[in-house]
Amino acid sequence: MIYATRFLRLVSPYMSGPDVQALQERLVELGLMYNAPDGVFGPLTLDAVRRFQEMQALQQDGVVGPQTWSALGMSEPALPAQNAPAGEHRIHIDTERYVLYLYKSGHLVKTYSVAVGTAVLPTPLGDWKITQKALNPGGPFGTRWMRLSIPFGGYGIHGTDNPYSIGKAVSHGCVRMQNKDVEELYETVPIGTLVKISGKVQTARILRIGVPYGGDVIEVQRMLQNLGYYKGDIDGLYGPSAAAAVRSFQADKDLVVDGIVGPSTLESLAQHFDEALGVQNP
Repeated sequence: MIYATRFLRLVSPYMSGPDVQALQERLVELGLMYNAPDGVFGPLTLDAVRRFQEMQALQQDGVVGPQTWSALGMSEPALPAQNAPAGEHRIHIDTERYVLYLYKSGHLVKTYSVAVGTAVLPTPLGDWKITQKALNPGGPFGTRWMRLSIPFGGYGIHGTDNPYSIGKAVSHGCVRMQNKDVEELYETVPIGTLVKISGKVQTARILRIGVPYGGDVIEVQRMLQNLGYYKGDIDGLYGPSAAAAVRSFQADKDLVVDGIVGPSTLESLAQHFDEALGVQNP
């Protein structure tokens, strides 16, 4: 398991969205970009990201993944609940039940069905707050966007262009809502609204031969299969064939070749899977 929203990178057509906009705004603050942020990841954004990665002694690949997001330092800590004004709206998202609960003055006023992250790319649990709002971001973000104060990615609550995904664990960690629902929520809650995300605490398992069956193994097998490394069954069992596929992948990507899926291997897998399949959904 890693925490990683979509990997921002230069592709054709260019990636766009409020997460790109937030990235560009931060790069402008750091003096690495001089053009007005436009929410489109083009060559100028790529150059600025690479310069930032060089300054931070990160891999200069121009891809904005978890390490680059964290180094950018874009988040604000959530306010303690006891400091919140009386009568303020609050949000609670249950990732096990795929439900968003809206409270006012401590009373439940509305529930919404949502989609959340997968077993490998989960929605981060914790206490956060809404730090940014945007109208009509379009595409996979639907009609509304509310950024969350999560430091290691471009996470938010947003609409969708795939309404059939709601009620499932299918995202890169963002919280998706039906467009009509997110429009209603957007009008109700202001920037600064506290957001609690709860659910089953997922342990970041190190995958090696003999680990018990799990959804994380299924996701790794699926990614390896799509990348052409794994030929076995997608059965959730980490056996010799899965380990051999991982070793081949690690050798090709200049990782430690041990057949074990730790954080570095998993992050690299997720990034190359997204790049190979052209995945741009948050």
